[in-house]
Amino acid sequence: MNKGNQERANIVSNENGISKLSQSVKNDKDATEENPSHDEKKVEKPKENANRVPNQPEALDVLVNKQYKLPDHYEPTDLVIPNVRFIFSGNLEKKKMRQEAARALENMFSGAEKDGILLAGVSGYRSQATQKSLYNSYVNRNGKEAAERFSAHPGHSEHQTGLAMDISGITGKCAATDCFEGSPEAKWLAEHAHEYGFIVRYPKGKEDITGYKYEPWHMRFVGIDIANTIFEKDITMEEYFDAVVPVRGN
Repeated sequence: MNKGNQERANIVSNENGISKLSQSVKNDKDATEENPSHDEKKVEKPKENANRVPNQPEALDVLVNKQYKLPDHYEPTDLVIPNVRFIFSGNLEKKKMRQEAARALENMFSGAEKDGILLAGVSGYRSQATQKSLYNSYVNRNGKEAAERFSAHPGHSEHQTGLAMDISGITGKCAATDCFEGSPEAKWLAEHAHEYGFIVRYPKGKEDITGYKYEPWHMRFVGIDIANTIFEKDITMEEYFDAVVPVRGN
């Protein structure tokens, strides 16, 4: 096989923060350049949509997933503890959210309570170091292939943005586990979270797009306008930003 075009996938970062999967192609400028071998493999990359995909980690609609990464050791500067119920006590890191998201969470919990639904926070902000520890523990316990379906690599977790919160009922039963699906709390969130600027980030039937299994408890704040659009069109953030890369394992 000719050594003409050699493709390699690199992670490239801009000055502003978010890294994205891109390609660099090395050419040896020989006569075969215009006739690449059919045996060469093409590397999939996100669709270029620089005008829409936010590249600032501070943006409320920042896209973070298996392809788009936060800057190393990024930590939001406006983290606060929302005034809501949690299933645990103490002022732990995982109670925190960014200020605007925290206020929206308070409003959502209040709205749910008016409908007879008592929600509780399970896990919010998570540092890159904490995510690394969690990811490694899941790999050791479940194996890498299984862990990839529900745990993000360090720097690729939405929890690090301070804009995500795992939510359960007030008893903590089925917190961040599959049995939360179908519960009154999960149903209420699916129907009303968008009214407060939140979305179910990893919806059912979209696993090949998000790269993660269905998580009805994982709420991501994106702002009311975007949340309404995503809800009405029944799409994911990847689809909203036209930045879909089919996920077929790592």
